[in-house]
Amino acid sequence: MEISNADMRPKAWALLTEYTQSASLLKHALAVETCVLAYGVAEADRLALPGTERDALLATYSAIALLHDFDYERHPSPEEHPFVGVRILAEQGWPEEMRTAILGHAEYSGVARTTHLAKTLFACDELAGFLTACTLVKPSKSILDVEVASVKKKMKDKGFARGVNREDITRGAAELGLPLDEHIAFCLAAMQQNAAALELDGRLAASEPAG
Repeated sequence: MEISNADMRPKAWALLTEYTQSASLLKHALAVETCVLAYGVAEADRLALPGTERDALLATYSAIALLHDFDYERHPSPEEHPFVGVRILAEQGWPEEMRTAILGHAEYSGVARTTHLAKTLFACDELAGFLTACTLVKPSKSILDVEVASVKKKMKDKGFARGVNREDITRGAAELGLPLDEHIAFCLAAMQQNAAALELDGRLAASEPAG
């Protein structure tokens, strides 16, 4: 059964939260969604899509960001993720374009990224995580205090956020046809605009015990 545009995000969120208990993984999904959806809006504008087609594109970009790692907590090994998740998505009737893009976000899958959707997911995945890490080391824990220059400096520090693949960030920008600075600035601006929902607005610093 085909999933309607209106149902895509609610169904994606429901599936993500069914399989994922980790607060950090859920926040990562929301951060990736913020960046991917911003690129979706830009792409819809570029294509001058009419209402229904625009809604379909944005629903797809939003849902894929939430679903790209939904199986990771239960199936974290490269032998299983994202392959198990993609099989589940196929069984539930999620579009092939989305499933192919989710496979493509894992370099080791060998699946080529040929669509703007696939390239956007890959480009935003590691960067969203890195921008979150850059925020959480700030005394304010506010993404509003993060700047492109400091992000690029942190990228050169191999001891910082070791789990983030810098090559994926650089390659992702190149696949989108963007300079790295522009890609970082775009995603940073999107996350800054959504700082409250991402809990990157300084509230975490305020909740820390004094001293």
